[in-house]
Amino acid sequence: MLVFFVLLYLALNVLLGLWAARRVHNTADFLLAGRALPLPMATAVVFATWFGSETILGASAEVAEDGLMGMVEDPLGAALCLVLVGLFFARKLYRMNLLTFGDFYRVKFGRTAEVVASVCLVVSYFGWVAAQMVALGIAFNLLLGTTLVQGVLLGSFLVVVYTYFGGMWSVSVTDYLQTIMIILGLLVVTWWVMRETPLAQVTATLPADFYRLTPKTGTSFTGWLNYLALWLTIGLGSIPQQDVFQRVMAARSEKVAVRASLLAAFLYVTVALLPLVLAVYARVLHPELAAKDAQMLVPSLILGSSPLVVKVLFFGALISAIVSTASGAILAPASILSENLLRPFFKNMTDQRLLLLSRVSVLVVAAISLGFAMSRSNIHELVSESSVLSLVSLLVPLVAGMYLKRTSAGAAILSMGLGMGVWLLCRFWGTQVEPMWYGLAGSTVGYVAGHVLRPGSRAGA
Repeated sequence: MLVFFVLLYLALNVLLGLWAARRVHNTADFLLAGRALPLPMATAVVFATWFGSETILGASAEVAEDGLMGMVEDPLGAALCLVLVGLFFARKLYRMNLLTFGDFYRVKFGRTAEVVASVCLVVSYFGWVAAQMVALGIAFNLLLGTTLVQGVLLGSFLVVVYTYFGGMWSVSVTDYLQTIMIILGLLVVTWWVMRETPLAQVTATLPADFYRLTPKTGTSFTGWLNYLALWLTIGLGSIPQQDVFQRVMAARSEKVAVRASLLAAFLYVTVALLPLVLAVYARVLHPELAAKDAQMLVPSLILGSSPLVVKVLFFGALISAIVSTASGAILAPASILSENLLRPFFKNMTDQRLLLLSRVSVLVVAAISLGFAMSRSNIHELVSESSVLSLVSLLVPLVAGMYLKRTSAGAAILSMGLGMGVWLLCRFWGTQVEPMWYGLAGSTVGYVAGHVLRPGSRAGA
């Protein structure tokens, strides 16, 4: 019965996504849902940007192992990103009326910068999409008894089908349903678990260090830098990301775009606490589960001792979260690939041909990400690596292009290249300080140096 209900729910999602695809008439509909989403739907799609495998499986495993410190990167860092987007970026970006984030770098810095930024954007998504595929494989392994590979293939196929046809309209409509399912399911499941065993009984067994959100007294300067890196990896690294841009820009007005970002941040923190509470219960009541695979901790807890309705609601919420994140994560780099990297090679392309190119790009991104998913299985690592790539290469040019009166194409390109290069070198050699700091410093120095030399300097748009 559990398998039947979950498969029924998946079928409903696919059908709903295909139904929403009827609203796709041009590229703007496919990439930005016609910039027509009202506040409730816009909030749902922004909330669903990252509320997927990393939050329910990855972050819960981190909290079970490391205590509250495990929630700094996600959900706290992710919520910080949405707050910053809403306060400092959404309004300005919305007024520029762009189709993709790559367009921003073209408008501010020229075609070469657009290509470099677009390559960085596309590459940064493969690990993120792969993480969602792995999570779907884990879910289907638990529910259907498939192997992890079979589960990854099945889940990926279902997501790609409606994303291919409906683009952002399908993502938006299904995200709205899935957000309702996520919140309802996690609320009921958490209530049931806490009803069976009082929270005070569980927390009484936890060590004092479990509740720390900051490093211990006496932590070195290096330790504090690495701690701040947990906040900033997603908190700043995901600001220059196409999926955030795409979902915020799909709002029907700049006011809705700002409010949706802030409301989604609030939802993200509050709803994300629920699977973390479940992880604590699993750690205390069933420590043997954590010894096997911490990512399986919460699903195994629910499967082991819950009635059917709780299992249906939990796995419905879990799959909803993963599918909603996966669909948007595939669409984001596909949009960049088609609009900013491939389109310039085709002269006089009609909008219908560009729409087809966007759909083919969905398949390309899904195929490459599938290769990543087959070679790596740690969700938390895949997600972290994805966010760092954009942080060290794209954030500094974004802030400069948005807030400085004059921009420099050479400075932007040098910033992206130096930031990425320094980060890769430090990561290869290994450093005590998180390599992200060296990459971010390199990106900043690159932009300042390039701006002083002023090659191609012009007034900011």
